[in-house]
Amino acid sequence: MLVPFAALVMMALLWLIADPLALRGGSHYAVVGAPSVSANFIDQVLTAYESPAAGKGQALYADGIAYHIDPVYALAFFLVESRFGTAGVARVTHSLGNIRALPGEASYEGYRRYTSWEQGFADWYRLIDEEYVARGLITIDQIVPVYAPATDSNDVAAYIRTVKLAVDTWRAGKVFV
Repeated sequence: MLVPFAALVMMALLWLIADPLALRGGSHYAVVGAPSVSANFIDQVLTAYESPAAGKGQALYADGIAYHIDPVYALAFFLVESRFGTAGVARVTHSLGNIRALPGEASYEGYRRYTSWEQGFADWYRLIDEEYVARGLITIDQIVPVYAPATDSNDVAAYIRTVKLAVDTWRAGKVFV
């Protein structure tokens, strides 16, 4: 027996009412939202990992507030992409997320290059807001396969696991992942 369309719509609406998280992607790992860590805690993490961006926690935090993206995710991407600016091209580019350069942009080895960590932070938030959140991609499981695709030699599953582990660790108040 086929279920009438109206009944299916009613079941979907009841599900949405019963599960409010379904309205925003249904995930504990949705990037959109209020900060779940403080600027001071971000600085503690950056300092503990000997990041060249240590002392810039307030900037990373403030950009998150401006874009309504929880800064814990920026911190997690920063960990995965360059171990907080201590590895790879980020040492030169000041890029939180190793963002590919477009023609005409300042670049180094194909990645956007910034004159400061603060510029790199702001551009990462802008990218996530305009290219992902605006398209309805708000969870780590939705964002990472597009942001760091397997076609670019990324291990998408490992990237997602690492971001989630870092987020959980830092939300629990622990510095080291």
